[in-house]
Amino acid sequence: MDEPAPAALKLVIFDCDGVLIDSEPLSLACLTAGLNRIGVPIDQETVRARFAGTSMASIMAHVAQDYGVAAPAGFVEAVKTETLRLFDAELRPMAGVAEAVAALRLPACVASSSDPVRLRHSLGLTGLLPLFDGRIFSSAEVARGKPFPDLFLHAAARMGAVPEACLVIEDSVPGVTAARAAGMRVLGFTGGGHWGHDPSGADLVAAGAGRVFSQYRALTALLAGR
Repeated sequence: MDEPAPAALKLVIFDCDGVLIDSEPLSLACLTAGLNRIGVPIDQETVRARFAGTSMASIMAHVAQDYGVAAPAGFVEAVKTETLRLFDAELRPMAGVAEAVAALRLPACVASSSDPVRLRHSLGLTGLLPLFDGRIFSSAEVARGKPFPDLFLHAAARMGAVPEACLVIEDSVPGVTAARAAGMRVLGFTGGGHWGHDPSGADLVAAGAGRVFSQYRALTALLAGR
């Protein structure tokens, strides 16, 4: 029996960090330094591999379980403050992303593990906020963050789209896993500064991404092929 044709796309859902903005090298550096200060013996590559794309609440739960280190009072807030300070100095949008989003013929929104304050701050700094204002969703709004599907399902429901008509653009394995668990199609993005470890995006494909791209000029053609 022939497979049914995929539903027509009605919504594109962008992750933020590492997809719209080149923030991951900055935020991973701040997180690694913070964890080292409280006695967690971890390097930045391990932080990237284990925690990229997940919420701070999930990260700290894993740190407590795997390293036996409980974060002191104010630790998360301090790391967030340091990260935003570094963003103010160095954060940039991904090359070509503003033009690519503006050229979309489909509705688009953001669904990110970052908290709402950081999301708006980051998008504002990089000039991307007007492209998504009023259509920005955070893991703070759902019970479970990525790799669970809750955030993507929440974003789709708020945007009035069924999951099978959504396409997610993600740069992390937890994000791809969450999108697939939500019943959505996924493109993997490897254009961020943290993707020097494997620009092929093999781990994103293994997690369920249909295709991988690293330049936003390719997005229009990829969407046409979905």
